[in-house]
Amino acid sequence: MTKLKLHWQIFISMIIGVGIGIYFQNFGIDNLIYSIITSFGTIFVRLLKMIIVPLIFTSIIIGVASIKDSSRLGRLGIKTILYYTMTSLFAIIIGLTLTNLVQPGVGINLGENEGFDASKLATPGSPAEILIRMIPLNPFNAASNGDMLGIIFFAIFLGISISRLKGKHQSTLSNFFEAMFQAIMKMTQSIIMLAPIGVLGLITKAVSNSGFEIFTAVGKYMATIALGLSIHIFIILPIFFLIMTRINPIKHYKGMASAMATAFSTSSSSATLPVTMRCVKENAGISNETTSFVLPMGATVNMDGTALYECAGVIFISQVLGIELSLTQQFTVVITALLASIGAAGIPSAGLVMIFIVTQAVGFKDEDVALIVGTMLAVDRPLDMFRTMVNITSDSIGAAVIAKSEGENLYPNG
Repeated sequence: MTKLKLHWQIFISMIIGVGIGIYFQNFGIDNLIYSIITSFGTIFVRLLKMIIVPLIFTSIIIGVASIKDSSRLGRLGIKTILYYTMTSLFAIIIGLTLTNLVQPGVGINLGENEGFDASKLATPGSPAEILIRMIPLNPFNAASNGDMLGIIFFAIFLGISISRLKGKHQSTLSNFFEAMFQAIMKMTQSIIMLAPIGVLGLITKAVSNSGFEIFTAVGKYMATIALGLSIHIFIILPIFFLIMTRINPIKHYKGMASAMATAFSTSSSSATLPVTMRCVKENAGISNETTSFVLPMGATVNMDGTALYECAGVIFISQVLGIELSLTQQFTVVITALLASIGAAGIPSAGLVMIFIVTQAVGFKDEDVALIVGTMLAVDRPLDMFRTMVNITSDSIGAAVIAKSEGENLYPNG
């Protein structure tokens, strides 16, 4: 089984988990073997949560510190952030709207979640309070408490400060965080490789407690996410590209074909970055200066597909739990999904890691969420491939739009 690709391993583990879950559903779950199997899922979720803070911290620092030309930092930085924020918000709104309309999680009842206390859902007092909470009084305390808003703010600030250093201090810190980031990526990849075992435990627990009805909801949820990603990549992004550049978007999509194919096959924005940069420079004719600024940032902070997935995923989870989120609570999901997508490193299944951030923002219990995420993970691989392709397509369009605004001539060879 280890010779199979990861998504096949996960699929097989899901089938085995369903069979084991049915057995325990019929013959009882009060035994040692059941406890051991389900503990695999608990351990996997704890490993995912363990890696969240260092993954966000190092990936953002490296992305921001990679900006070398300080003379263009302000102008390009503002344009880049505005573009990435706007497209991510479009993606989040699509996910939010579709999940509220389709309601893939409505009607699913998990027995263990009947005691969920909706009155304890955490909501911000105002948008200003969210901005204030972004500034941590103690960044180390923010890291230990999992304060993602504070961690993201401090990482961005530190990355900018490192990029403004000179000489050996700049190179020392850049090399340190680059090495740390690579080590964290290796850890994350190792944890994701344990996904089949984790899925086995999570699916066994889900089926033994709730039977098959949740799989119907997950299938409907999968279709909802796929529809949202399709709307974003084939309608929203091309329209935006056409309006901002006055160039036929089909030409751009043809130029980015190899990068899109690489993204789909690897499920990694970081792994696709060299291909994306080559396509943008050679096919679109964008300067190296703009490319080297926008695309590395995009591989770290621009995660349209991930933002859509996280937002829709949390609404789906709330529907499964039987919790109706108010507009204020959904606003919390939107803001946190946007910020969490910024921190999602460009590696396979990073969105899976980040979804716990968004669920925590509205006060969902991790043990409740873990059961549902286990079933979501079973169909996550094709969605992960699709949303990675959405991410790098948005990155390339961002580079083209910003280059056009800087007076560059796109597609000079026709």
